[in-house]
Amino acid sequence: MQKFLIIGLGNVGAEYAHTRHNIGFDVLDAFLIKHGGFFKLDRLAEVAEVKWKGKIFICVKPTTFMNLSGKAFKYWMDKEKIELQNTLTIVDDLALPISKIRLRASGSDAGHNGLKDIQLTLGTDAYPKLRFGIGNNFAKGQQIDFVLGRWAPDEKKLINLKIEKSIEVIESFATIGLERTMTIANGLDIKLEA
Repeated sequence: MQKFLIIGLGNVGAEYAHTRHNIGFDVLDAFLIKHGGFFKLDRLAEVAEVKWKGKIFICVKPTTFMNLSGKAFKYWMDKEKIELQNTLTIVDDLALPISKIRLRASGSDAGHNGLKDIQLTLGTDAYPKLRFGIGNNFAKGQQIDFVLGRWAPDEKKLINLKIEKSIEVIESFATIGLERTMTIANGLDIKLEA
């Protein structure tokens, strides 16, 4: 059975739950609800295993805090003997509008501390990432408050729809591969039906 490591980035603790910065955790939680798995506390992370369509997904939410995400990533990749191209890191992205997700085979950390640490730990930026657009609707100097803030009530339905789309991207990544999934995911403009 082919194995995939799906890493959702976020921070542990109730004060960070469901913030924009924790969208990686929220996507994985929803993935597990859909596929009937559950997280258990393990080394450096909350970890769950999901079997689906002949694939094994090792789902990891690091408990190391965002800026040490690389530690959990590398530990579980090595432990489960998963190749780097079979990993997918789910992360919030300020540079993308709220209607977009972006799947990439590689790319810089774009100032994101979680990605920065993974890149430093792995010694490469060539690992697949699913960037979840959170928009940049904040005043000058308010970036940290915005990123660590919760979704506005009028954004929640759209975010739930984007989480569903992100789950489809994870499934597609594992079944039809990165290139074909990129073509589908990167063309999406996710909006609520009027």
